[in-house]
Amino acid sequence: MTATQRPAPASPAGQTKVTDPTSIRVTYRRFAGVRTRVLEVGPPAADGESGRTTRFRRGAARTPSRPTTPRLVLFHGFCDSADTWRPVLTELAKAGVPAMAVDLPGFGEADELRAGAMLPQLDAFAAAVIREQSVLGPVVIAGNSLGGTTCLRAAQNDKLPIAGVVSIAAPGFVDSWVVRAVAKYPIPLRLYSSLPLPVPSFLVKTIAENVVPHFLYANAGSAEKEHVKRFVDLFPDYKATTVRLEQARQMVTELENAYQLEAISSPLLVVVCGKDKLVSAASGRRLHALVPHSRLLVRQDWGHCPQLDDPAEIAELLTYFAAGVTRTTKSERKLVAVSDVATAQEAVG
Repeated sequence: MTATQRPAPASPAGQTKVTDPTSIRVTYRRFAGVRTRVLEVGPPAADGESGRTTRFRRGAARTPSRPTTPRLVLFHGFCDSADTWRPVLTELAKAGVPAMAVDLPGFGEADELRAGAMLPQLDAFAAAVIREQSVLGPVVIAGNSLGGTTCLRAAQNDKLPIAGVVSIAAPGFVDSWVVRAVAKYPIPLRLYSSLPLPVPSFLVKTIAENVVPHFLYANAGSAEKEHVKRFVDLFPDYKATTVRLEQARQMVTELENAYQLEAISSPLLVVVCGKDKLVSAASGRRLHALVPHSRLLVRQDWGHCPQLDDPAEIAELLTYFAAGVTRTTKSERKLVAVSDVATAQEAVG
C-alpha cells in the first residue's frame, strides 16, 4: 500500500469539512465492495441536478431531470494512487470543474486486490464509480497508463453511461522494451525473488529513487520529491518489491487480451507522450488507428505521467474535451426529441 498522510477527521456524513472551495475534499467510500479513498473537487450538485424525477402537476408528463454539468472521473496507473491527480485536481478546482480521482483496488489506500485476474476486478470497480457519478451529470472518464486501460475497458461496456473517454499512455498496443521484457523474460524476476539473502532495504529504496523519476517524467530533473516518494514507498523492502514485480508481470500478461476496441462508441481522445519511456508513442498512434472515430493528441514534451509534467495543460485539455463531448450529447438529444415530435405528429395526422 502507498504510504500517504491521512486527512483530518471527517464529518459524520463521511466528508472532510472544507472552508476553501478550491481545496480537495477527501472521503472514503465503497465501490463494488472495495473500500477506497476519493479525492474530489468542484461545486456540489446544483438543485435540479440530483438525477431524481422532477414533480409536475397532475396530468403532466413525467420526465427525469437531466443534469448537464460534465463530471470528470480520473483513474491512475500501476503502482500509483489518486494523489498523482492532485496537481490537476487543484487546477480543476480553480476553474470550478467537478472532478474526482480514486485509489484503484490494490493501490493507494484502497483494499487489496483479490487472488486471480486483476483487470476484471478493476472493471467492476470502475463501473460502480461511473454509475454513481452519472446520477450527478454526464461522466467523462480519463486515465493514465493502467488507468487508461481501465477507461478503455469501461468504454467497451455499452451499458455504462459514459459521455467521453481520455486515454493517456495506455499500454498493450506497441509497448517499450521495458514493458515487453517484464512479460517475455520473467526469469530475472524469479531469480531476484529467490535470492538466498534479501537485498537490503536501503539499496532497494536508493535504486527506486533513481529509477522512478527517469521512467515517469519527461525530464527526471524536474521530478517533485513528494511524488517520487509516493512511488518509492511502494518498494520499502525486498519482499514488497518482489510482490510488485510479480503483479507487473501478471498485468502485462493480462494486457495481451485486454481490449475489444470495436465495441467503443463513446468519443475517445488518445493522448500520446513523446518522452514516454514505458509506453511508446507508436502505441497511442495504433490505438487511434484501431478506433476510427477517435481523436489523437501528440505532445512531444510530455513523459509517461503528463499529469505530473504539466498539470495545468492536462486540466485545460480535460475541461475542453468534457465540454465538447457533452455539448455534442445534448445536441444529439435535441435531434432525437425533434424526431420523436415529428413522428408523433405524423401518427396523429
